[in-house]
Amino acid sequence: MERLFLDRDSRVHRLSPEVKIAAVLLFTVVVVITPREEFTAFAGYAVLIALVTAPARVPAGWLLRRSTIELPFVLLAVLLPIFGHGERVDWLGLSLSVDGLYGAWNIVAKGTLGVLASLLLAATTTMRDLISGLDRLRCPAVITQIMTFMLRYVDVLIDDARRMRIARLARAYDPRFLWQAKAFAVGVGSLFLRSYERGERVYLAMLSRGYTGTMPSVAGRAPAREWAISSALPVAAAGMAVAAAALP
Repeated sequence: MERLFLDRDSRVHRLSPEVKIAAVLLFTVVVVITPREEFTAFAGYAVLIALVTAPARVPAGWLLRRSTIELPFVLLAVLLPIFGHGERVDWLGLSLSVDGLYGAWNIVAKGTLGVLASLLLAATTTMRDLISGLDRLRCPAVITQIMTFMLRYVDVLIDDARRMRIARLARAYDPRFLWQAKAFAVGVGSLFLRSYERGERVYLAMLSRGYTGTMPSVAGRAPAREWAISSALPVAAAGMAVAAAALP
């Protein structure tokens, strides 16, 4: 579950998780509400991401490789200028929609910045710290509890699924085609029943140990200095948005 976390000794890693979550969330909000025509503002946001990446000691190649998760949305954006309506321009023999071009830019720019910011958060914060930070930010307890249990047992479920597949292969049955999907469906159903039964046993064990419906609170709060440091990202982004809007 910690595949995205990079164990580095940096000032960004040492920041409390709640301040990093708040900073990324506010930065993303600023990016999303920025009009798509403000190209200067988006360039400034990219510079801010780079300025955070350097002290966090996160390799640029690592970010770029994992940002390919947005490729399906990029492919969708490529189609917008072709099939869009309204005013059109000619480029390399193609008739492209102006509104579609703006829409494609809007998706690619905002999506890329959001993905990069999220990857930076994941690279500098462990999953357990993220859940702890959400808890300190007063995220609904039921959500953080579900995330905690998922973090604890998802590897167990993956191991169960792997053992079931090995058992199926040991019996010389390896479904690869649509008409052989029954075995896969049966395996998924069996895995669901095992997960449900395990959840019931874990819940009863928690009740026997004094569980009352809420997880123990995490002590400690982020100092004001860390809040001030983390606020530099969204504040700078907001300043760039205002400055770009003020330009003629």
